[in-house]
Amino acid sequence: MVDRPIREWNGLTIPDPGVYTLDEAHKRLGFLAQHMMVSPVRGEFARGSATIVVAEDPMRSTVRATIDTTSITTHNADRDKHLSSPDFLDVQRYPTIEFRSTGVQWQQNNDAIFMWARLRNNPLSRRATDLPAAKPSGKFTVDGLLTIKDVTRSVALNVEYGGARRDPYGRDIFGFSAWAEFEREDFGLVWNVLLDSGGFLVGKTVRIEIAGEAILETPERA
Repeated sequence: MVDRPIREWNGLTIPDPGVYTLDEAHKRLGFLAQHMMVSPVRGEFARGSATIVVAEDPMRSTVRATIDTTSITTHNADRDKHLSSPDFLDVQRYPTIEFRSTGVQWQQNNDAIFMWARLRNNPLSRRATDLPAAKPSGKFTVDGLLTIKDVTRSVALNVEYGGARRDPYGRDIFGFSAWAEFEREDFGLVWNVLLDSGGFLVGKTVRIEIAGEAILETPERA
């Protein structure tokens, strides 16, 4: 019996072509921002969906995602209410955040270059034949358009591919994690308070943190 998926690409086992959706049971749609310039505050959106179309040529794959802004939580009721208000996300007027990919790039592995640099700096420490083979890179950049409060800006997601396999329920899946940073004021999220000691109450840079598994829904027909 063949344990799918079986495709190989640049040393990686990758998912078969088809339409994949984000698994509700294995996902995190999170964010991070600085509070008073000294400490990170993490939060997440409990509801969201994503569709990933894996192409025959992986570099032509696409992603579309929607986040339900009304599901925001930082595990603090007062803060969640403020983030949901017109000062920030204004969830009554803008109930979703949208992302649409525009391109995929593979970040080729540079480990071998660094190994040779170390060997050159200390040629007696190791022989060339002792150098381990460089692991294939599972890192990608997914360029796309992020829309918050009807404002759309370009962002780049840094994606770490986790691998593909068939799960115990017979479903073809693959895993990933991703992050991106953007300036919230670019999307009209400008509320802040100037601190007497300098700086601002809420950091202007927001980091998106996404992790999950995608399940094959529709295989690509030959």
